[in-house]
Order: sequence, then structure tokens, then C-alpha cells
Amino acid sequence: MFLELVACPHFNFSIGFVWFLFVSRLHLVTWNVGTASPPPDVTSLLQLNSLGPTTDMYVIGLQEVNSKITKFLSDLAFDDPWSIFFMTVLSPLGYVKLSSVRMQGLLLLIFVKHAHLPFIRGIHTHYTRTGLFGYWGNKGGVSVRLSLFGHTICFMNCHLPAHIENTEQRLDDFEKILEMQFEGDGIPSPLDHELLFWFGDLNFRIADYGIHFVRETIKNKRFSLLWEKDQLNMAKKKEEFLKEFKEGPLQFKPTYKFDLYSDVYDTREQKSLFWFNEKKRKPAWTDRILWKLKNLSEVASKEGEFPEEENQISVTLNNYISHMSYGISDHKPVTGTFKLEMKPLVSEPLVVLSPEGEWSAEHDVLIRYSAVPEFPSSAWDWIGLFPVTFRHVKDYVTYAWVQDDEISSCSDSKEVYMSASEIPKMGGEFLLCYYSNNLHSIVGISEPFQIQCSQTPIEDDVLEEECSWLQKHDNPKSDGDSENRKGI
Repeated sequence: MFLELVACPHFNFSIGFVWFLFVSRLHLVTWNVGTASPPPDVTSLLQLNSLGPTTDMYVIGLQEVNSKITKFLSDLAFDDPWSIFFMTVLSPLGYVKLSSVRMQGLLLLIFVKHAHLPFIRGIHTHYTRTGLFGYWGNKGGVSVRLSLFGHTICFMNCHLPAHIENTEQRLDDFEKILEMQFEGDGIPSPLDHELLFWFGDLNFRIADYGIHFVRETIKNKRFSLLWEKDQLNMAKKKEEFLKEFKEGPLQFKPTYKFDLYSDVYDTREQKSLFWFNEKKRKPAWTDRILWKLKNLSEVASKEGEFPEEENQISVTLNNYISHMSYGISDHKPVTGTFKLEMKPLVSEPLVVLSPEGEWSAEHDVLIRYSAVPEFPSSAWDWIGLFPVTFRHVKDYVTYAWVQDDEISSCSDSKEVYMSASEIPKMGGEFLLCYYSNNLHSIVGISEPFQIQCSQTPIEDDVLEEECSWLQKHDNPKSDGDSENRKGI
């Protein structure tokens, strides 16, 4: 389940959830991957063997994804290897890629359990260049904002300038990123979201102390001795715009800079200009995860949803760790596991849909759906047939236009048909999803259902064609007119 019900004195199945506190669990990853390819296994990174409650949302922020020109152009045409890798890992577990945004080496991916898609709305992305005075995207931030059960949340994955002497430049760049605006009417700025996550390779270093003292302190696991000289901790005390950001205790080794495929700090003798040896890099907590809650009593008072003294959303950090076993980069990945508790402002999907009768490729099939009265429907809305392990919104087997393919309509529901020729003859387990062109998201999803295998012999060429959609995940459909019309 996406939400855990807490302290629920009343429940009415006809109108949904009322005045309840819900709990969802979010796992956030930040990793500077140093242009490397994905590792063979990310089980521990994503806590896939955890005995605790199921993760509801994965937020994965990467920096320094390979962005050489030929590689970057290829990734523009197709999903990049890291996106494909995480989709391959997570889709069999019931997660779908909700959104992604990339700017050169910066990549932000969000995955959710597909049953939760109808309750996530208003998805928008943005990127902000800060390299070369704002003209180059090697540094900057990529952002995704959304509404989760009616609550606004923004995720910002940043890669800020390097080197110990550039603290002020890092702060200036982050201020610039915070000032960006998402496209669209009525979308709040990042700081005006109820919850803002800020993470990435923020590149803050440990000031004043020498490399030998820092390394010896780390060796003895006396991390707290270094906290007061951490540049980000120092800035949070001084800079007004940082004071409300929270972070868990740095109870893990600084995550930079390591020799590749080891847990040993920088030992390589690197040649620089005129063949002088560069200094070894002092270890630092460059890779961080912070969050900020808006003054929610003020929000509640303005919107009149709840009494002023009650918070609508709260955040608990359950786990904040680094992962030393990953050695493909000179940075170690960092993860934060969060529990979000919220009062739902949205408690039912905009569209409810289901397959009618038994489905097989022997005959045309029907879909019944109904929408809430305020739903902003469009002639460009469509219903897709998806495998239960679908990876993203383009991963459909076939689709029907809700207006063009409508065959009946009444006051409380409508019916749409799909042609038998479009139904997979091999059968299997599938889902139906309603995609809203106006809202640019899936607003309704059916329960999983079976399509019966065809009783007539399946010819080899048909079998080969149907097997192809099982393998097409790495190469999404490229029917330009159809994709443009569907708004994806």
C-alpha cells in the first residue's frame, strides 16, 4: 500500500478517506557517478532487501552522467543507460518512472508504485544552468515538482562548483537555482512548495583543518570533530536562506575523494601543469541530502483546509547513510530514507476504469470508465493497455482515444472499445491507464487483469511481433504524430 492509515476513527467507503493522517515512504539517492556505467547490482543502494515497510517512491539524483557529445545525442534520442538500468531493476517490482529531467551530466529520476499514479498530479520539470555564467550546463540544478495527495513537493538535484575556495560561488549558484520558476500558471516557486528536497554533489568542503588531521579523525570515527568546519554547516548558521533547511547527522565517512573500486581516500599522484604533482584531495562530505518544510501553519491558515495550529505534512528521516561498497566513481553514493505523514487533500482518482468481460484477441473488447464532475477531459485523452511491469507512460501495448473510440455514454459512465487485432494473442497480465492530455499525467489506473491466450494457432511472425514489445522498453515508440497528439 502506498499510504499507511494512522489513527483513523472514521472511514466511509462511499466518499473515501476523511480527516486521516497518511504515511508514505520515500527513498532518495544522490550519486556522482563520474561518467561511469551502471554497476552490476544496486540492491543495497535501493534497500531492496529491506525487511521494513515497502518504499513508495524512489528519487534518484545523479551527477556527472556521461555527456560526451556522441553519447549525449544518443541519450536524447533514446533513454540513457542509467534510466534504462533503474527501470530494469524497479519495473518488475511494480515501480514506474513517473518523471525525469536531464541537463548534460545531471539526471533526476522519480519512480513510484503504479497504483499511486492517480494521486500524483501537476508534474513539471525544469533545469538551471550555472556553469560559464549561466551559459553551460556542466553545473547547475535539475528539478521536478509535483502534487502528492494534494500536497506540493519539489525535488532539486544540484551539482555546484568544486574546490574549497569556492564556497561563495556555491551559495550564489544555489540562490540562483532557487529563484527559477516552473512553466505554467499558478505553479509555486521552489521555496513556496510545502516540502523541498535539496540534494546532489554540493561540493562543500571541510575548512581550516589539514588533510592529516581530517584523515586521522575519520580513521578514528570521530566525525563530530569535523562538523563545525564543514562549509555547508557553517553557511547554514550564517545565510538566512539556508537556516530552515534540515539535514541528518553526518554519521558516515566523508564521501569524497576515493580511489576507484576501493574505500581508500585519494592516493594517486596526479600530474598537473608543468608536471608538478597535484595535492591529494582532502576528504569532504560533498554529497548531501537536505529538506525544508514551508511554514505550514501559515499555509493552512491561508487555504482554510485545517486549523492553524495543525501541520498538514511532516517529515521524519529514518536513515541517512553512505554506501561504501560502490567503487565506480571517486564519490560514494548517499541515501536518505524518509517517512512523510500528511493529511490528504485528494483522496480519490479523477477517473475510475476497468475492463468489461473476458478479454482475448478473439473479439473486440470494452473498457468502462467514469470521471469526477470537475475532471478537465480532452479530445486528446487516451486509455492505454500496459503490461503490469510497464516502465513509463510510453510503455503501452496499444491504446484507444476516449472520444474517437467511444461506443456508449450515460450519465455516470462511458464505454470505449479496442479492436481485437490490437490485443496481444499471447495473453498475460495487464493494466489499463487513463492519460489526461490537460494534466499531462495518468489520472486513473485499473486493477491488474488477465488477457486470455488466443485459441487459434499463433503464426511465427505474430509471435515475433508480440515478443518485440517485451523487448522494446529500451526503445520507446517513435510514432511522432501519435506521441505528439497524446501529449507525451
